[in-house]
Amino acid sequence: MTEIIARIAGTGAYLPARVLTNDDLARIVDTSDEWIRARTGIRERRIAAEDETTASMGAEAARAALAAAGLSPADIDLVVVATATPDNTFPATAALIQNRLGVRAGAAYDVHAVCSGFLYALTAADNAIARGQARNALVIGAETFSRILDWTDRSTCVLFGDGAGAVALTAAVREEAAPRGVLGSYLRADGRYADLLYVDGGPSTTKTVGHLRMQGNQVFRHAVTNIAEAIEKVCADAGVAIADIDWFVPHQANQRILEAVARRLGLDEGRVVSTVARHGNTSAASVPLALHEAVADGRIKAGDLVLMEAMGGGLTWGAALVRW
Repeated sequence: MTEIIARIAGTGAYLPARVLTNDDLARIVDTSDEWIRARTGIRERRIAAEDETTASMGAEAARAALAAAGLSPADIDLVVVATATPDNTFPATAALIQNRLGVRAGAAYDVHAVCSGFLYALTAADNAIARGQARNALVIGAETFSRILDWTDRSTCVLFGDGAGAVALTAAVREEAAPRGVLGSYLRADGRYADLLYVDGGPSTTKTVGHLRMQGNQVFRHAVTNIAEAIEKVCADAGVAIADIDWFVPHQANQRILEAVARRLGLDEGRVVSTVARHGNTSAASVPLALHEAVADGRIKAGDLVLMEAMGGGLTWGAALVRW
């Protein structure tokens, strides 16, 4: 029986033009470039303009992914958007992006798993392609976190930025030896820890948007443990040794977390794709943004094993393994 695998045919990215440096932040909150870099590795981040939204940025990233894949909007029959900062409570941002692109077939929906959202969305699209429910899909991570930050809270406002990343998936016949495509994924959530990272508002509670709140030390502790578990699980299920991973594309939350996970798993730090210094934490956009950069600059090549991971509010976490 022919087995279908979802293959990443193209990547795309979009970053707002406005750059907010650590020195800029030091003018509005009690912090410094040295303090931020020492604790996070972040030097700057991008901030969306007033006329830019999650949908507008996501659409730009998706257009770039389509072009890289050699696909047109008429080819797409599924759009899945990972975001915690949708344009509206409803309709789904995916529907707005679908319309902006001129996609007229298939389904469009959002996935809300915060920083893990891109991996959740990738898994959903992969499953749809494997079951024959879609042939070509756009998976987009897009965020305007600047709109939910408390700019007086130096423990959170220095961490996050805005942006969007996307991949175009296409159905392919799974090859017997070293198949190229999504080899597997592993997703988890544990709502007992929801109070470690959350937004203190919403239409059903406070009736206002609210601001992001985080217990950073506790999130760090859970991140290293949970991410390592997800990586070990997805690699074991795929029959791949961690030592065989060519590129590690993690969620860009904090340089210290990236380094701690790499050390714990014995990953070569030279194989870790890091954009956190220039982008900050862009939540669901961070993994596809980092992935696109490593593809665009030639680091990731055909046949490479690429491991992606993330952890976010919920708590949610997961990993995905792809052969390029």
